[in-house]
Amino acid sequence: MDRPPPRPGLERRADEPRVPEGVDLSTLHRAVRAELRGLPKELEQVVAAYLVAAGELIDTDPKAAYAHAEAARRRAARLPIVREAAAETAYAAGEYAAALSEYRALRRMTGAVDYLPVMADCERALGRPQQALALARESADLDLEPALRTEMTIVAAGARADLGQQAEAVRMLREAVTSPPPVRTGPPPTRGAAAEAKEQERQAAARLRYAYADALLQTGATEEARRMFAEASARDPEQLTDARQRLDELDGVTLDIDEDLDLDDDLERVDEADDEPDDEADDDEPDDHEPDDDEPDDDEPDDDEPDDDEPDDDEAPRPDGADDPRG
Repeated sequence: MDRPPPRPGLERRADEPRVPEGVDLSTLHRAVRAELRGLPKELEQVVAAYLVAAGELIDTDPKAAYAHAEAARRRAARLPIVREAAAETAYAAGEYAAALSEYRALRRMTGAVDYLPVMADCERALGRPQQALALARESADLDLEPALRTEMTIVAAGARADLGQQAEAVRMLREAVTSPPPVRTGPPPTRGAAAEAKEQERQAAARLRYAYADALLQTGATEEARRMFAEASARDPEQLTDARQRLDELDGVTLDIDEDLDLDDDLERVDEADDEPDDEADDDEPDDHEPDDDEPDDDEPDDDEPDDDEPDDDEAPRPDGADDPRG
């Protein structure tokens, strides 16, 4: 007897990753789980599993994350949270055309203007700086969050640089750095949202100074660029940018590290070498069966010679091996 075909959305396509098993669906935000409840139960579980996997992979393997998010999108394209996952993972994977398409869909579905800066950045990545500037002009009269306003300034300045207008890019960034930071114009957020917004503004301020420093460096203003990289690094303790590295490069500090070098294996080899007996040292030691002319007669006791069973207080015990550098 033929088995009935699986319900729509449950059958995996050949080009899709397998449905993740054993994932903890409770890691999804409550708002995400609430949005998924509109799906049939089995489909909800499949889409949720794909979303969890996408979130876990986005920092380490963005292409795999995008594949999982795409699998979720094919099954629940009408849910904004699913389209947002597809947009973010596509952007992280460098699939800018797909990301732009998803962000446009999100804007139509939600009416939110928060996606404009990343949409403009996608336009830049696709080699369309004029379209990026058009989105920047559109956002000028809209109520963007302060951090997003800063991000849009960075993108617009980059678009000017793409068009060969480096001096204008520097002017825009200098004005943004030296002016008071953007302020919120909407209703006050909750305490948790306010803390998150403040952190986003701090990170945006660091990226703004980084972008300004990089633009200055393009014009040959090395000293001012160094100062801006230092300010960016001070605002970026998590080193989300490489401002510290760029600063060290300007100061002439370089550190060449072989990424393939396995320090643990090298330490183990050093420990093994320390534990091996030293053959040359053994050759230099006198033979116990050939007494030295200056050695006292065994029959005559030496009051100054310590008993063999007494430990030498001046000799510290030797460690068995080096500590694991990872603790």
